[in-house]
Amino acid sequence: RELAAGGVERDRLDLGAADVDADAHRGGHDLAFVIRQGYRAGTRTREHVYAHTRARMQPTRFALAVAAAALALFLCACTTVVPSAGWESRLRGDAVVLLGEVHDNAEQHRLRLAVLQRAIDAGWRPAIVMEQFDRERQIDIDRARRERPLDAGHVVDLAGARGWNWDFYRPVVELALRYRLPLVAGDLSNADTTKVVRGGVTAVFDPAAVATLELDRPIAADWQAAQEREIDAGHCHALPATLWPRMARAQFARDAVLAAALSRKADRGAVLIAGNGHVRRDIGVPRWLALDPRRVLSVAFLEDGDDATPVSAFDAVVRTAPAERSDPCVAFEKREPAPGRR
Repeated sequence: RELAAGGVERDRLDLGAADVDADAHRGGHDLAFVIRQGYRAGTRTREHVYAHTRARMQPTRFALAVAAAALALFLCACTTVVPSAGWESRLRGDAVVLLGEVHDNAEQHRLRLAVLQRAIDAGWRPAIVMEQFDRERQIDIDRARRERPLDAGHVVDLAGARGWNWDFYRPVVELALRYRLPLVAGDLSNADTTKVVRGGVTAVFDPAAVATLELDRPIAADWQAAQEREIDAGHCHALPATLWPRMARAQFARDAVLAAALSRKADRGAVLIAGNGHVRRDIGVPRWLALDPRRVLSVAFLEDGDDATPVSAFDAVVRTAPAERSDPCVAFEKREPAPGRR
């Protein structure tokens, strides 16, 4: 789902033309490339495809926006005070709060961190579940905290997944360490995601885990279709349709794993730090949470001009200016396109 960028590991593992990878190969992509580009969380999400297209088609509008922003910065004081939003009053007690992001948007990271800091200053002490740590690295997080209790860099060095811009996420880790908050590795690893795409959920989870995560539940047709549309759009319409259901299956598994991590800490309150796709109520992590919906708050951090992401999928939306970025579809355009997509 999230396209790789910003220092993400780009070496592709050549898996050859095995039958299990046939769909990806027919589309001109080996499966490892598809997973690395589409599921390994780097710094671009589906919104970037739309954002980049708008920027190319509307240079004058973009230039005016930049000029206006520069003028605003010139006229205001050196310190910008960000007012709290009404929904922030819900960040207390046993609330389960999902805070989204466009991965490479620095302003969104700054605003979200300020939201967390205000809630903590008001006395909230939630667990922080992060998509940026793979679930099997929890032991490394705990070890790093024992060795150097206040050293966020040590936590990242031992447990952080590759492909993320840790300059954006290290402050969240620092916040957790400073206030002694539980820090939870929430995501399904790249290796396990690949296994799910290839062989289904039983390639990773035993029957008991499948039942616990409810990965054996029927997926409603509209939910399945919506997730497949996201897969298609998030991969620049470069993949054959036959691959979408398998990749959607892996996305369901990721969301279920993130939901389970939140649920384990829900009694004290919990926050999920993840991409906007994961925090969507209609197709993301909330669909997998067996909690009173009134306890759950989903907040998207979207970019101005993004009219592709449905705001109705969230309880609240924070808007920022778009981040500057190169075309996220270039990585796919350089490869042989899928049949019928030339």
